[in-house]
Amino acid sequence: MRRIPYRWRLVLTLGFTETVSWGVLYYAFGVLVEPTEAELGWSRAEITGAFSVALLMLGVSGVAVGQWLDRRGPRLLMTAGSIAGVGLVLAWSGVRDLAAYYAIWIAIGATWSATLYGPAFATVIAHFRERRTEALTVVTLMAGLASTIFLPLTALLVSRLGWRDTLVALAAILGLATVLPHALLLRAAPRETHQHEPSLSLGEAVRQPSFRWLALGFVCYALTLGIQVNLVPYLGGRGFDLATAAWLAGLVGAMQVGGRLLLGPLERRVAPHTAVALVYATQPVALALLLLVPGTAGALVFVVLFGAGRGMDTLIRGTAVARLYGPRRFASIQGVLGSLITVAWAAAPVGLGAVYDRTGSYDAGFWTVDAALVVAALALWRGTRPGAGPSDRA
Repeated sequence: MRRIPYRWRLVLTLGFTETVSWGVLYYAFGVLVEPTEAELGWSRAEITGAFSVALLMLGVSGVAVGQWLDRRGPRLLMTAGSIAGVGLVLAWSGVRDLAAYYAIWIAIGATWSATLYGPAFATVIAHFRERRTEALTVVTLMAGLASTIFLPLTALLVSRLGWRDTLVALAAILGLATVLPHALLLRAAPRETHQHEPSLSLGEAVRQPSFRWLALGFVCYALTLGIQVNLVPYLGGRGFDLATAAWLAGLVGAMQVGGRLLLGPLERRVAPHTAVALVYATQPVALALLLLVPGTAGALVFVVLFGAGRGMDTLIRGTAVARLYGPRRFASIQGVLGSLITVAWAAAPVGLGAVYDRTGSYDAGFWTVDAALVVAALALWRGTRPGAGPSDRA
């Protein structure tokens, strides 16, 4: 029996550990909001505000994490991040003070930067020159099951154990599933993997005009997180019952998986910058259809196009940076981009909520995001077209 090459074993391992890390450290939170509120008496805003603070911490810590990855590789960082995650989930299980709760979530935000897609993508890209999109697709397809597995699992555990013991059980799952795989399997890529592939330093990359276009495009596109978070109440205001609205919103996740499967074949048939243009050009069209076409038809078309685009965006953010600037300082460059994107992620949901509170409608906020999506599509086309980056010109 032919042995699986190391780099593909690495991909499968990271797909598995990312599934568990996303499930425990990110998705379980949503199930635990109501039980926490019921026991501790904190407001919904106080509880969910900690999650927003964690998102900001993810952005703040991303630059330093990226520089660590480029210089020292993933093993120590991702192993330490997993160990810290276990300890923080256990601390979360015993929390009774709001200030301590926020301190825990600030630290969890830092562990996100050490355990989630950022370091996983950097590790995969460091080991692949060819077939990067396919390798990243495998990781994201596996991790795409995190919410499907851990939302119902967490709900089941809460019903049986209560929310505090559920967190103890989730901490055990996280520790058993991630610490040893990260410690034993991860290693830096051999230098000769990219010996003949042009690469820029962080300073050289951020001075490129293409970097500024990418930053503008990805930040504008990141505002779509606000659409996803507010989609169920928006559909409720359009006359959909709660079950139907939730089903449509949940379908976005399934379409993300479909989009990731389509990106590889799309990039094999058209030039990479053309694929980028096609992907991001569909997004303002999708949102406009949601806003203009009444009933289920407009909502379904939106869900299909929007979900597929979000799934492809996850991969494009990695492959575009590696293609333009090379792999050697990929994590540092991605960390700077990620810090900017995270600000938009944190601001968009609350910003759209504020628009609704002021106007009684999401329409003005959604049209503003739609305009930002037009800017995103144009900026990302400009930033990825041939000759935009030094690697293209080499």
